[in-house]
Amino acid sequence: MITITNETLCPDAITDSVKSDSNGAVVTFLGSTRDSTAARKVQYLEYEAYRPMADNQLARIIDEIRERWGISHVAIAHRLGRIEIGDLSLVVAIASPHRKEAFEASAYAIDRIKQIVPIWKKEFFEGGEVWVGSQEDEVAKQADAVAASG
Repeated sequence: MITITNETLCPDAITDSVKSDSNGAVVTFLGSTRDSTAARKVQYLEYEAYRPMADNQLARIIDEIRERWGISHVAIAHRLGRIEIGDLSLVVAIASPHRKEAFEASAYAIDRIKQIVPIWKKEFFEGGEVWVGSQEDEVAKQADAVAASG
């Protein structure tokens, strides 16, 4: 199951979608918005995506998990739009017969989402805004580090 939406994510429904009698383990990862990054106080985030490619890349990740661990019960849901502090932006639920594979596949999915899925995060903080991972973001983080060191 792949979901990319502007609506609030419901982790219980996403987790339930991967459960089956053949699985003894279900791992659910919840990515939530924290109130700070580096020395910046975050006010909220906004996510944008290139939808056709994002859908294809999430399907690719699910295929990779199926090939690598033999797991077919995978659900990935990502929010778009404005995300408030404490709100969920990502839910990954994976069920497998044994816990080791479910944990490994979950970590793999999260890393791959950051690597290959065209979903971008813009951070709004006190005094500015920046696309996370951009050159502008790196300059701002370095300035924050210098200011924090005195």
